[in-house]
Amino acid sequence: MKALVETIAQALVDDPSKVVTSEEMEEDTLVIKLSVAKEDMGRIIGKEGRTAKAVRTLLNAVATRDNKKAILKIIE
Repeated sequence: MKALVETIAQALVDDPSKVVTSEEMEEDTLVIKLSVAKEDMGRIIGKEGRTAKAVRTLLNAVATRDNKKAILKIIE
């Protein structure tokens, strides 16, 4: 799931080398943290948060298939 988020983020931003993802477990939920360059933050979030919501939807679909819970945190 981390690789999925990282691949999508790298395709969206101008500087793919600054995309950093990490995974943590909080209770029974997998938390994927995404960090990008400050100038690319708007590309990840999108208009009215639509891009971020779409990435979260894909992440939830993959997690549900594996009977897991996952959330995406975008870090500034």
